[in-house]
Amino acid sequence: MDESLVKRLEAAVVRLESLSIGGSRQVTAPEDGGDAAATDPSIVAFDDLISQYVARVTSAAEKIGGKVLDVSKAIAEAFSVERELLVKSSKLSYFEVMKNAITFPLFDEGCNQANLVESRRRSLIGMLRGLIGLIEFLKPLNEAIGKASALAEGRRSDFSHHLKTGADSLSALAWIAYTGKDCGMSMPIAHVEESWQMAEFYCNKVLVEYRNKDVNHVEWAKALKELYLPGLRDYVKAHYPLGPVWNATGKIAAAAPAKAAPTPPKEGMSAVFAELNSGKPVTSGLKKVTADMKTKNRADRSGIVTAPEKGTRAGSSSFSKSGPPKLELQMGRKWVVENQIGRNNLVIDDCDSKQTVYVFGCKNSVLQIQGKVNNITVDNCTKMGVVFKDVVAACEIVNCSGVEVQCQGSAPTISVDNTAGCQLYLSKDALGASITSAKSSEINVLVPGSEPDGDWGEHALPQQYIHVYKDGQFVTTPVSHSGG
Repeated sequence: MDESLVKRLEAAVVRLESLSIGGSRQVTAPEDGGDAAATDPSIVAFDDLISQYVARVTSAAEKIGGKVLDVSKAIAEAFSVERELLVKSSKLSYFEVMKNAITFPLFDEGCNQANLVESRRRSLIGMLRGLIGLIEFLKPLNEAIGKASALAEGRRSDFSHHLKTGADSLSALAWIAYTGKDCGMSMPIAHVEESWQMAEFYCNKVLVEYRNKDVNHVEWAKALKELYLPGLRDYVKAHYPLGPVWNATGKIAAAAPAKAAPTPPKEGMSAVFAELNSGKPVTSGLKKVTADMKTKNRADRSGIVTAPEKGTRAGSSSFSKSGPPKLELQMGRKWVVENQIGRNNLVIDDCDSKQTVYVFGCKNSVLQIQGKVNNITVDNCTKMGVVFKDVVAACEIVNCSGVEVQCQGSAPTISVDNTAGCQLYLSKDALGASITSAKSSEINVLVPGSEPDGDWGEHALPQQYIHVYKDGQFVTTPVSHSGG
């Protein structure tokens, strides 16, 4: 890259930084539709979090006063700012926040060096623009967290452990910046837990110091911990386990024609699973695999590889870069479901116990397997839901992110490998299943309650372990976090 090109790139970056600092690229939410937040379940739940948990922290701090009250007010302000960001994210599309992130594909390998350099330069600028857009969106939260951090800096005070606890704990609110598994952050639930673990070091010091001296300080420390565990953690788990939910169109509901607006539906696989568990006839709209769709009966599957016609699938939103979408039975033995994007009505109902199901490269989709099969493998899928009746051998989940799998019958073995974010729903007949996991995080198993209409019980599988050398061998136990 020659010197003149480097100077041009540096000038572009300086210009982008000036735009960010000057605020001319500030992202603002639409002004209309403000009342929608009052009925949004996630916002209502966050208001409950503030009134129940944050209020306890500030109430306890008022009995102590001084800098403890100051840092508690900063915490309350930061949670209030996060609420506003959640409201904004529900009104804005992700592209509006990242509106400057204009990326350009690289030229073909055969092009000259100048074009390759220019393409890479433009792509870098696009990524920088997108980063600035996200930073600008999060700027109010960063400023609120900064107020708490400023209190913890400088000269050591009598309440330095309180101040460090409060300031360090607020990093948990950064879960809202999660944009995907390659963004450099842990997934939202894990991020909240990890952030509190850093703050808990100082929180425990407060508990030890004041345990027999002043109950108000103990009450404050316990209230702060409960704000994050279980408070914020359970909130994120219930509403945003895979990160913030952006408006698909960037338009708010109030922009629709003036008539009675329906209650906003739940989004994602959680809504689909809730509907499946409701007992309602939800399968009526599912796509049925007919005889003419099977590979052995399809004329276009003769085994001869032909070039696709020009323009074919050019406008298909479900077409994946890794290949065309598939849902077919191969050689009478293996069901293949590949590259399905945004399809919640996939179903396999003509199967038997000698067949296997292989799900690969699917995203934001739900598949129902209505019958007993020998084996099910879910590979390299994101935000994918799989519902099945019975499996003879095993259900395997590998290289996935944010998947939900529900067994309505029985499964002797379920394995989870190299997966971040996995919800397993087990029926009563599947409670004897052997679950193995490796290199995976955030695995939650939900089991039915003891009563027919009881709530599901949720159990988080350990992902960290302690190994202690004892009596000539290593003894391994799951990590458990303790504290006041």
